[in-house]
Amino acid sequence: MTLPNLTTERFTPERGFRITVQIPDQNAQTVVEQVLKETPLRYGDYDSVTFKTAAGVQQFRSLGSGRNTATEDVVVVPCMELSFFILDDDVLVARVVEAIYSAHPYEEPVVFVEACLRTLHIRGLDEDNPNRFWNSAPADWVPEEHR
Repeated sequence: MTLPNLTTERFTPERGFRITVQIPDQNAQTVVEQVLKETPLRYGDYDSVTFKTAAGVQQFRSLGSGRNTATEDVVVVPCMELSFFILDDDVLVARVVEAIYSAHPYEEPVVFVEACLRTLHIRGLDEDNPNRFWNSAPADWVPEEHR
């Protein structure tokens, strides 16, 4: 897949990888903590930037060739997806995926590594934008120290 070559005065594109992990919700923060030991997960002026989906359902059937015995029926596990951006650095991506494997409870974690572009804002262009949180009444999600 070829990524677009974006040229704009509004944002700067940056090449890297989106990593997505399917994981039981109660184990997600442990994975995040292990990944943060390898990279700060920076996104512009922020760090520790991740995204977690609402709970979904993962299903599988063990074939018996791994640690688990074969299951006749499909097993259903409530899971969510955790995703984040990693810079375009093969060594870093390998270390991050190893960190996921070390912290994930599954024998065979479901991990996707996809080439992507992220966009980073250019500072100073939005000071008067009425849609920015600092130009309107604070929403519930705005931390107290940013109001």
